Amino acid sequence: MPGLVSKFLSLFLSRGDAAVEPANLRDAPALARLHKASFHRGWDVGEFEQLLADRSVLAHRLRMGRTIAGFILSRMAADEAEILSVAIAPNMRGRGLSGPLVQTHLGYLAGTGIRTVFLEVEENNLPARALYARAGFGTVGRRERYYKDDSGAQLNAIVMRRDLSS
Repeated sequence: MPGLVSKFLSLFLSRGDAAVEPANLRDAPALARLHKASFHRGWDVGEFEQLLADRSVLAHRLRMGRTIAGFILSRMAADEAEILSVAIAPNMRGRGLSGPLVQTHLGYLAGTGIRTVFLEVEENNLPARALYARAGFGTVGRRERYYKDDSGAQLNAIVMRRDLSS
């Protein structure tokens, strides 16, 4: 069933200009730009190249026409995965694009046999926390002073989990 869900979401998003697709090495520069625009410490092209070449990493891009407008990356181990990063271009936020991107990615993870997905999100990032809650994630922990912002202030992380098995 998860395979059918991900195929349906991919087909749904392929209408018009939006499509969720597997990301590849050629996407590294665009993903690095999006990450830098979205986070306190953006990952560089080399970091994305390493991730995209890693067989334990599953990556999807959100394409709007010819432009990569978002992405999601997860690292898989045994029957668990950790979402490493999700980003939507600043000018594309608020359009409901991140939900289908996350749901499609979760469908693909389930299709590979992943049963449990974890992530960390900055405690004050309320839009991201709401996105993950809508996607079925629940809070399971907290990491004190896990992140640093541009000023050097230490920020807490919320650890979230979602079970994909039924």
